[in-house]
Amino acid sequence: MAEFFDREHYIPVRAADLVEFLCTVSDSGGHALSPDEQVAFRRFARSVAGHIHITYLGELRRLKEAYAAFDPDADPKPLHPPEGEERAAALDRLFETFVHLMGRANYRRLSRDEMEQVMQGASDWGVDLDVAWDAYDKVEVFYRGKGTGKRTKRHRLLWWRKRLKSVPTFARVAVMFKQRPHKRLGDEADTRSVFLKLFKDIPQMDIEMLLPGGRILMPKVERWKLGGSVASTVGYVGWKLSTLPLLSLIHGLATGALWALYAPLALVAGYGYRTWYDFQVSRQTYTLQLTQSLYYQNLDNNGGVMFRLLDEAEEQEIREVLLAYFYLWRHAGDRGWTPAELDDYIELDLEKRLNVAIDFEIGDALRKLEAAGIMDTLGDRYRAVPLDQAQDRLDHHWEQYARAGDELVPTG
Repeated sequence: MAEFFDREHYIPVRAADLVEFLCTVSDSGGHALSPDEQVAFRRFARSVAGHIHITYLGELRRLKEAYAAFDPDADPKPLHPPEGEERAAALDRLFETFVHLMGRANYRRLSRDEMEQVMQGASDWGVDLDVAWDAYDKVEVFYRGKGTGKRTKRHRLLWWRKRLKSVPTFARVAVMFKQRPHKRLGDEADTRSVFLKLFKDIPQMDIEMLLPGGRILMPKVERWKLGGSVASTVGYVGWKLSTLPLLSLIHGLATGALWALYAPLALVAGYGYRTWYDFQVSRQTYTLQLTQSLYYQNLDNNGGVMFRLLDEAEEQEIREVLLAYFYLWRHAGDRGWTPAELDDYIELDLEKRLNVAIDFEIGDALRKLEAAGIMDTLGDRYRAVPLDQAQDRLDHHWEQYARAGDELVPTG
């Protein structure tokens, strides 16, 4: 079983498209499903989707309850929101639940050390920010999908010319944080709520843009220019003063005869102000550009993020179950396959026929098949039950749920 450290578990194919592909496209040996098999497999796929969806309805209900007391957009608000130690415990559970959800949706968690390493410097389309980590009680950042985006940049000298440059990006970035009182956030900051943000196509070096309370740092070149001018002027004035006798120096300061020294002092003051002013203008310009850019890169906020991520996790599980069952059913035969054989076959076939390179999460897929009762275990090998039997077992789950309703949480 191959392990790919440069691939992700995420399967970038819609479940509906995947079913169509498995039903209608011939495999590597030129074999395709018969019309009757296509009808049966499509029905099976709908049952799998419904079976997993029922499971996620329970997840959704629990998440809504956990987030209700912390949702800044909640309407209506809870009648009796938790307070004190109860609220702190509820906050911990909410973050734990969210971390678990992000794993199921195949997002990767960024630790603080990883974030600080990624955030060093700034891309050509961002600025360097100092993140006030002590402005948060809790903060979590996740990403899915590393890629390369294209950005337009003007030539340094021939400014009227534009050119395309490649920039490393995260396809999706999710941020969850709770603020605490802090001077960076201002007096009006909401420190009781938990905020959720979901973005797309964010340059990796500029991920700190997504956290509030960041302070824009003056570029090193500007700091060198300002510091160099101040140091050289102070050095010049000091040298001039050191060449004068003490009595002449006192007399010159008293009568204003050392007016020649005022010119470099005024020069450095003016140059320093100009450098500071240019930086302030650049900061305001950047803030406007950031607002305009994130307007189009923002996918969802707060409660909407949870709904979207639950939907992504549900779709991912459907794809995993369908792929694992289909390849066991069509290719493993009566002898069955080991997890490594199934994993390698799925990865190689998808890469060859769909140009999709993934690291298939075989362990999770096999657990779902076993829990649903549509796979047999033969020692260290696995074999799919016949399609008609698999359909009967899924129908049985539906009947149990219809009788028990919310009291039954389907397996899987």
